[in-house]
Amino acid sequence: MKLTCFILLLLVAPATLLHAQQTQKPPLHGKHWMAITGKPLAATAGAAIFQQGGNAVDAACAMLAATCTMWDVLSWGGETQALIYHPKTGKVIAINALGVAPTGATPAFYKAKGYNFPPEYGPLAAVTPGTPGGLCYMLAQYGTMSLQQVLAPAIEMAKGYPMEAQTANSIERDKALIKQWPYSKAVFLTHPGEKREAPEAGEIFVQRDLLATLGKMVEAEQQALKSGKNRKQAIMAAYDRFYKGDIAREFVRGCREQGGLITMEDLARWKPVEEEPLHVNYKGIDVYKLQEWTQGPALLQSLNMLENFDLKAMGYNSTRYIHTLYQVMNMAFADRDFYYGDPSFSPKPPIKGLLSKAYAKQRVQQMLADRNDADVQPGDPYPFEGKMNPFLSLLKERMKLSDTAAPAKPGQVVPKHDVVAAAEAEYQSRLWRGTTTVEAADAEGWVVSITPSGGWMPACIAGRTGVGMSQRAQSFVLDAVINPFNVIAPGKRPRVTLTPSLALKDGRPYLAFGVQGGDTQDQNLLQFFLNMVEFDMTVQQATEAANINSEQLWLSLGGDSLKARLPRPGHLLLQAGTSAQTRTELERMGYKLNFRQRTSGPINAIYFDRKHGSLWGGSSNHGEDYGIGW
Repeated sequence: MKLTCFILLLLVAPATLLHAQQTQKPPLHGKHWMAITGKPLAATAGAAIFQQGGNAVDAACAMLAATCTMWDVLSWGGETQALIYHPKTGKVIAINALGVAPTGATPAFYKAKGYNFPPEYGPLAAVTPGTPGGLCYMLAQYGTMSLQQVLAPAIEMAKGYPMEAQTANSIERDKALIKQWPYSKAVFLTHPGEKREAPEAGEIFVQRDLLATLGKMVEAEQQALKSGKNRKQAIMAAYDRFYKGDIAREFVRGCREQGGLITMEDLARWKPVEEEPLHVNYKGIDVYKLQEWTQGPALLQSLNMLENFDLKAMGYNSTRYIHTLYQVMNMAFADRDFYYGDPSFSPKPPIKGLLSKAYAKQRVQQMLADRNDADVQPGDPYPFEGKMNPFLSLLKERMKLSDTAAPAKPGQVVPKHDVVAAAEAEYQSRLWRGTTTVEAADAEGWVVSITPSGGWMPACIAGRTGVGMSQRAQSFVLDAVINPFNVIAPGKRPRVTLTPSLALKDGRPYLAFGVQGGDTQDQNLLQFFLNMVEFDMTVQQATEAANINSEQLWLSLGGDSLKARLPRPGHLLLQAGTSAQTRTELERMGYKLNFRQRTSGPINAIYFDRKHGSLWGGSSNHGEDYGIGW
């Protein structure tokens, strides 16, 4: 039965939680600028740069540097993905500063070591570092300040800052892994041999090696300025010292000493890429995402499908609305999991077809109205590019993979409840695995949205650089039957979950928004956007509002076994306040329900109030994210 019959099958249920006027955190207001990110100290760094006269790019770079220095679920060896609105051209610019697989990183190499996917942690999980290069490139091209100015807060923090409980406890929890890597052990375990070996909350955490690395970058910039180089050239001199000079040599030495693959040539060849973003129009609003080396286009595909429905008439978080969202997201993520990958490699993903409005209508017609479709498969976007799909036989072979996730057979031993609970907690950790976001805007019109990541705890530090290596190689696959566009190869970027967002209305900034949370990112950002556009929430209400999350997708992070990464059909996360009526109706439709008190992100966002000429900031009540406006 098709979705066109939906209204005959299901009555509109009351909203799970109609958006109330009150929020747990107040909205932010500003006239001149707005700075929001994952930690209060990092937001303060952005505010300091604004107060010194920097623009939104300067402030965003300062917040990025500060979050990396705080190990806010990322480090300096990770990756940076950004969208920038340029007020003088009226264009949205995409920055691709994701690292690539190193020399020797092939499926045969990892399979020979017994892996089904590249490992979750350690030196063999590393792609080349992207954040230092991405920061230098953004600052040089679109900022106004020197690297010395922008890195000043991070350098001060590297000298010693009071560590917050979240990071301190992550170190303690993961200390067994950290002890495997000598440079990580020396940095993170500040109380070796004691019962608690990690720093305590509030303890002043000093990073001498990282301080030296940042100091070398600033030194390279200042020497270039003294020799007559201009601001941009001087910043790129710091870039060169990181990727080609003594910092690079120590990074490579420390990586390879611990079993990693990265070479000097890998670092020297890598460069950040400025590229055209992808976008679709949803009811007069242009929504921008990075290209298909991220999961960002899944949100665009979802919007293309959802514009065929009257969502407002369904009601916020009604049964009909939840079911529609779930089915649409399943379609989009089925396509993500097979067709997305690095477009600079062959085969090139069929993104034109995937973002076709006609393709979206075809996918909507394939949806079930009365129950969850547990067998959603990738669609066929190739005809919408005027081509034949070369992977039809591979898609048939791929369908057999789901057999490994079949339920227990009669007589098969079923794990005890505590084992199941532990496995569920581990799954949720991989599904929601965090990063951070950086959102910044200024009175001149510059807008920045960044979702950086990589090098999170437990991080393997490369030698005496103080720089934690990325773990993003785990997002590659080793077999084309899973995704022929995302098979690991030297020089290739993995398909990542990281997905900053910008939206324009009438050609002017409307929203900048981002969220942490692995495979849930574009699910939560989609609902945040709809909360504002369809349900008239304020930006703070929209960041705190209850979301749903689908688990009917391939995990992008963690878990070496095929079974650990397979989709979980019908698994649906709801906010704990969901009504009994809605729960019952969804269970009748084949959903397996889980509940959490907070399901909103954490989302950070800036709304541009054209009526009043002001900025609104939203930062959800889900984590430690924080913003400052003026």
